[in-house]
Amino acid sequence: LKGLGMDESQVAKAIIRFPQLLSYSVECNLKPIVQWLKDLGMNDLQVAKVIGTFPNIMGHYSLENNLKPKVQTMLDANFSESQIVSLLSKFPQLLSYSSKRLGCRMSALEARGLLTDKYLAKVMALTDAKFSARFE
Repeated sequence: LKGLGMDESQVAKAIIRFPQLLSYSVECNLKPIVQWLKDLGMNDLQVAKVIGTFPNIMGHYSLENNLKPKVQTMLDANFSESQIVSLLSKFPQLLSYSSKRLGCRMSALEARGLLTDKYLAKVMALTDAKFSARFE
């Protein structure tokens, strides 16, 4: 993590938020996620910010069965890779929501011509009741 530019306090903060991080294999868990984030187009600073904000990404979610499909859903909705990088850099917790929730929220926004990275970030955190009241 320090190799990404995270200082000791950022590493400590990530470990405090997600202590299981210490039990993960660097080769099997950490490096593949870091490489995937970089392959999306993130620089080291953005990767460090994602990990510092949302350390669960480093092992709590399956890369192949969870993270990649969610990003593919956004790509299928015509988000550019740069929009996805921007969105995930600011709101990495987006990846913690279910694919079903992501798809439903994106569909509702698209139907209203509001499907942008900014709107998506705002509506993902809404409760189902608040989302329904605004968009259904």
